Amino acid sequence: MNVLETIGKRRSYRGRYKPVKVPREDLIRILQAGLDAPSGCNKQTTSLIAVDDEETMEKILSVIDPPVAKGAPAAICVLTRRINAYRDKCYSIQDYSAAIENMLLAMVELGYQSCWYEGHITDTDRICDRIAEILDVPDSYELVCFLPVGVAADEPVLPKKRPFEERACFNTFRNMAPPKG
Repeated sequence: MNVLETIGKRRSYRGRYKPVKVPREDLIRILQAGLDAPSGCNKQTTSLIAVDDEETMEKILSVIDPPVAKGAPAAICVLTRRINAYRDKCYSIQDYSAAIENMLLAMVELGYQSCWYEGHITDTDRICDRIAEILDVPDSYELVCFLPVGVAADEPVLPKKRPFEERACFNTFRNMAPPKG
């Protein structure tokens, strides 16, 4: 599969997972894809924790309400540090977003599915803090995303996308087709 095919096949998978263990070698490849992402001013604000221990996964899944990632055998938790870079701007959100997208693509390439759970765990109920406590994350880091990793039990569904012409154009916005409806 080439990268453009992988991009086209990536979905936000919210279904059940097959009881198939994710080999540590695959998790290492996925983590490396995340670490290979660009980082604003090379501050490298993103850190990652792979979870493949069944007991730890159960603890994490037990604090996520409403529940997600039914049966996922592994997960990656994304951490960030808010470090100012160029002209006192912080690029940690861009850094971890690039890392997450790289990992999601690597997962699809390796035959796995996932979903980017960020708002669900960082909302006012601060599920992310309970996950961070389970993983012994120091206070100087913020846990911002939970990515389940596993083989999908069901076929991922393609969401309805607006046509290309309504979202992309050349040279000037005036060439953009107006949205229908």
